[in-house]
Amino acid sequence: MKNSNQWAVGSGQYPKLRAVTFDAGGTLFYPHPSVGEIYAEAARRHGAAADAAALEDGFRRAWVACHHDDAVAAAGNVSQRDWWRELVFQTLEMAGVTMPDREAYFHELYDLFARPEVWRLFPDAVETLTAVRRRGLKVGLLSNWDHRLRPVLEGLGLMSLLDAVTISCEVGVEKPDPKIFHAAWSALGVARGEEALHVGDSYRDDVLGALAVGMGAVLVERAGKHPWDGATIRRLGELAALLDGEGNAEVSG
Repeated sequence: MKNSNQWAVGSGQYPKLRAVTFDAGGTLFYPHPSVGEIYAEAARRHGAAADAAALEDGFRRAWVACHHDDAVAAAGNVSQRDWWRELVFQTLEMAGVTMPDREAYFHELYDLFARPEVWRLFPDAVETLTAVRRRGLKVGLLSNWDHRLRPVLEGLGLMSLLDAVTISCEVGVEKPDPKIFHAAWSALGVARGEEALHVGDSYRDDVLGALAVGMGAVLVERAGKHPWDGATIRRLGELAALLDGEGNAEVSG
């Protein structure tokens, strides 16, 4: 392991760093209780026997089966709601759950995940966004999400800490498509990718997507697996030290 200061504000590889963008789910906040538990509780309300672990596994497999790079609301022939309906139905099938009224079950879940009460901020999320702003940097949110994200952000108290919010359903493409990264830094008044840094928990969507357009990238890997040889932090609270060049963030390799 070695330390990195290449994203230190005003020094190193990014001497003109002006903005930092953050992914949303898995980076700043997470579902609570787990997706499997939420699905299971709703299933029981609809008269179906359901195991949370089986539904969690079913959801993860259904996500892979349903997810396509162009599956966003503003593009293609599939609406946001229809895409999620198919995912919920596949989750039930993969978990072996027989639902008396799948449509009613889906409607409850779809509305439920638009509520901030089923989401929890990571303990250092607000502190990290505030620390970035104190360093004179613009702060943006860049997420593959649908129209339900903004009420969640409001409810979690994040909107006042963000200078811009860029959501895939509004841009028409998802990360790692270059277009959504361009939209994110433009919304922050940044002219070039080299002036921005992106922080997220997906190597493919966040890291590779950012690097492809010339942005810096920091991977949030709370499990400590370090799947790449670049800047990796195990918690958001380490980002400020990385920006200051103090080297608390680890680099694998």
